[in-house]
Amino acid sequence: MTEKIVQTAGRNQLGEFAPEFAHFNDDVLFGENWNNQDIDVKTRCIITVVSLMAQGITDSSLKYHIDNAKKHGVSQKEMAAIITHVAFYAGWPKAWAVFNLAKEVYCDVDSQTGSDGEFNSDKESYQKSIFFPIGEPNPYGKFFDGQSYLAAVSKEQVPMFNVTFEPGCRNHWHIHHAKSGGGQMLICVGGRGFYQEWGKDAVEMTPGTIINIPAEVKHWHGAAADSWFSHLAIEVEGEETSNEWCEAVTEEDYAKAVNK
Repeated sequence: MTEKIVQTAGRNQLGEFAPEFAHFNDDVLFGENWNNQDIDVKTRCIITVVSLMAQGITDSSLKYHIDNAKKHGVSQKEMAAIITHVAFYAGWPKAWAVFNLAKEVYCDVDSQTGSDGEFNSDKESYQKSIFFPIGEPNPYGKFFDGQSYLAAVSKEQVPMFNVTFEPGCRNHWHIHHAKSGGGQMLICVGGRGFYQEWGKDAVEMTPGTIINIPAEVKHWHGAAADSWFSHLAIEVEGEETSNEWCEAVTEEDYAKAVNK
């Protein structure tokens, strides 16, 4: 049987000033409504977070409901996917505000050991600084110099992946081909990195930086030499799209790009 939800905040804070409101809050909203078994509590938590986010309410009440969602089984990965999905409908700035609250709730988890049984302090410490999961070693690693990781954020509607680079890691020059449309969008979500188009200076990327990459433009992106780096990679829909991997970025060109 699901544990009964009991709320006393209304009476604790408004019992004398607004006793009727306190009654509705504690006994009706959280008493009758939240304990109604027509919808499970985890689903109610998700609905509530989405509703508050859509209204732009990003105060302590939303943080409470994010924490409540965590306590009732919403994982960090699920919460990240929920906020990301709603961002396309409710607005990107709202998502950033909600992620800041969610990080406070979810990033207090105890450190865990890696898959090899040993604690990786650098990786684990960096994971706590970003909300999206770092994921597993990148299956496209042969097109990267250095260690990178890949985590699926959304595979439906708009496919989206979080790509994480260890310090100094970068991918090879590459081109997103398309007969029409196509290209890619990068959104930095952690650390510091760089994006460079062929024949142009590199652009520094820090959390919140958005890069729009047109089709047919040769480019690379990767971490600064002294920082981890993560970005969301969003493929832009197009006709007859494909990806061409080219030569690696030389040490000389990388140093020149990141040291300007």
